[in-house]
Amino acid sequence: MENAINTGDTAWILVCCSLVLLMTPALALFYGGMVRRKNVLSTLTLSYVFMALIGVQWVLVGYSLAFGPDIKGMIGGLNFAGFSGVGALPNGDYSSTIPHNLFAAFQMMFAIITPALITGAFVERIKFKSFLLFSLLWATLIYDPLCHWVWGAGGWLREMGVLDFAGGTVVHIAAGFSAIAFAMVIGPRKGYGKTPMEPNNISLTVLGAGLLWVGWFGFNAGSALAANGVAVNALITTNTSAATAGLVWMVLSWLDGRPSTLGIATGMVVGLAAVTPASGFITPLAAMGLGAVAAPLSYYAMRYRENRNLDESLDVWACHGVSSVWGMIAAGLFATTAVNAGGGNGLFAGNPGQISIQLLAIVVTIIFSFVGTYIIARLLNVSIGLRVTPMEEEVGLDISSHGERSY
Repeated sequence: MENAINTGDTAWILVCCSLVLLMTPALALFYGGMVRRKNVLSTLTLSYVFMALIGVQWVLVGYSLAFGPDIKGMIGGLNFAGFSGVGALPNGDYSSTIPHNLFAAFQMMFAIITPALITGAFVERIKFKSFLLFSLLWATLIYDPLCHWVWGAGGWLREMGVLDFAGGTVVHIAAGFSAIAFAMVIGPRKGYGKTPMEPNNISLTVLGAGLLWVGWFGFNAGSALAANGVAVNALITTNTSAATAGLVWMVLSWLDGRPSTLGIATGMVVGLAAVTPASGFITPLAAMGLGAVAAPLSYYAMRYRENRNLDESLDVWACHGVSSVWGMIAAGLFATTAVNAGGGNGLFAGNPGQISIQLLAIVVTIIFSFVGTYIIARLLNVSIGLRVTPMEEEVGLDISSHGERSY
């Protein structure tokens, strides 16, 4: 029977919902360990608060804008606002074997973590109310339309046949290039480049990276939307890319001095971000090559950013934006219907046209997210201001913004 609920698929996606939500507190730890002691709670809050903020926005309008009935390939209609009509019956446009409201819940977890990724760009200096307003605007004006283009039924990039299994464009490229745009508007931290800004607790960051890796299985393998061979393949490719990128990063940092613990953890996350768009379309060996290339790309992108003296504080652009640009290209090279019959073939499987579709999606995502974020940040900066005062920044945001101390 068509559109019948499959209990195995449903149970698996319920688990994946939990795994992807776990990634937001994991990201909070990952970022929280990298800032100075006086800004730990503030940094944790920047990630955590999305579970509340987007948890409400997604139900009210976000899901409907992203996945509602298509309007000219650009945006979803408001038919699903307030989860109206989003019930226990499957929606055949997205998955015919799990409840529609489970698909909506799974996608909510993506909508929560994506803007949280951007927070790494402006930690230690952002005004909390400006941050909240920016986040709401970004989720509604950047994430939801982009999500519709790539994944929504009728979305124009989806109709062109773009291969983005779990969010190379929608999540990582969008967050990475938005981070750079925001950093350009808000400006560097006080004393950046002159006073040391050592991480307060690398142990927290390593713990966060480990939990991100675990959560990423839900992120990528869950994007199969079924408990099937494609999900298993996505889990293996995800693990393989993360493992390879972690090893390559370790070697790169060793050649520069000593094998850095923070570097190894960063390399693993880079491998995870890179494989996201390709995970459900490529073989494990291709994933190894993907991770091996992603690590040096991000490693030297980080160097480039530092040399430009741009304080995009926790390297969201290098770790997520740059690595997933490569991941999208790799999907266009290595994808094969032998792995996923519902996917497509890339260049090496005899379909050179796929590369141009992937490149178009990359360019569109970069321009839309960068320009959109720059405009939103600029408008907020001239109206309510983005930064705390120099004195508040000196004291630290834990005390000045939240009235609490972490240690």
